[in-house]
Amino acid sequence: MTPTTADERLRRWRLVLGGGDADGTGHALTGTDAAMDGALTALYGRPAAGDRATGRDRSGGLGASAPSVARWLGDIRAYFPTPVVQVMQRDAIDRLGLATLLLEPEMLAAVEPDVHLVGTLLSLGKALPETTRETARAVVRTVVDDLEKRLAGRTRATLTGALDRSTRVSRPRHRDIDWDRTLRANLKNYLPEYGTVVPERLVGHGRASRAVKKEVVLCIDQSGSMAASVVYASVFGAVLASLRSLATRLVVFDTAVADLTEQLDDPVDVLFGTRLGGGTDINRALAYCQSRITRPADTVLVLISDLYEGGIRDEMLKRVAAMQASGVRFVSLLALSDEGAPAYDREHAAALAALGVPAFACTPDLFPDIMAAALEKRPLPIPAP
Repeated sequence: MTPTTADERLRRWRLVLGGGDADGTGHALTGTDAAMDGALTALYGRPAAGDRATGRDRSGGLGASAPSVARWLGDIRAYFPTPVVQVMQRDAIDRLGLATLLLEPEMLAAVEPDVHLVGTLLSLGKALPETTRETARAVVRTVVDDLEKRLAGRTRATLTGALDRSTRVSRPRHRDIDWDRTLRANLKNYLPEYGTVVPERLVGHGRASRAVKKEVVLCIDQSGSMAASVVYASVFGAVLASLRSLATRLVVFDTAVADLTEQLDDPVDVLFGTRLGGGTDINRALAYCQSRITRPADTVLVLISDLYEGGIRDEMLKRVAAMQASGVRFVSLLALSDEGAPAYDREHAAALAALGVPAFACTPDLFPDIMAAALEKRPLPIPAP
């Protein structure tokens, strides 16, 4: 091991351990390293020995003023890559109670936009003053636009294919032939001496139609723990609404129900129409959705919730069973995010599973495949736990 490698290892350990008598590295930081260490200490620093003895807590050094926090936000953006900055911002909001400082436009302009920051802004809701609201919309717009670029293309391609496969034609044009299904349909015509299949019957994809083929209802729990799911679901709702052959409805709920379908052309408007926090009445939300379903056999209802029901549990389960019996394809997602399942009501999840509706968390990248399977009435590609 060369001295350079040894020094680098000591440097990294010193940054991890945070200095003081206990770090044991004996490595002194200078320049940028010292500035990085200061930014980390401001957020994650522990009480020094003298502070513990006197009962004083030195757990964070950002101070209470917006300027000092804005400087700290600028520092971490200079020293760390974007994913790390987003984690540190989230920790600062959680550990140091900095959410209220986001009410100031100058502060908000200094942060690194991400899904969790959008969730925090939405949870502030009406507390956002008019002077900050436009800056907040700009931050949310940045995140939404990035998500649409990432997710929209594959979602449209996957679901358009699923919808087209539901319509078959017996005399397709060459470009419309479904070769996989054609070969399977003509295996009896296999000629071993020539090593080929004679396709007596061609199977083709149906050509794209302007007529609505399927209906999708996204029913989203807007309790505080579902913030990231609300953001992703709003983006997906706008993408689904852009497909001509899908009729998409978006409903959000806590103890009340709000139908945001008319705002689906702009997911930012959808997000600012939500109200994160509060109680949960899944049964009431499902009752509303059920009343709007006109073609049960052609409808997919996606419930996105941690299943903590504040309403009538037995009525909720009866309603799910009734919708399934009428032909509705019911999908229950505990979360639509990259972070896995949050805390959720396991008893309700088990009760839904007994009805043939397994509840599971879904990443945004998997969501198009889940929807395609639901639209085609295939088994869902449920990720391994």
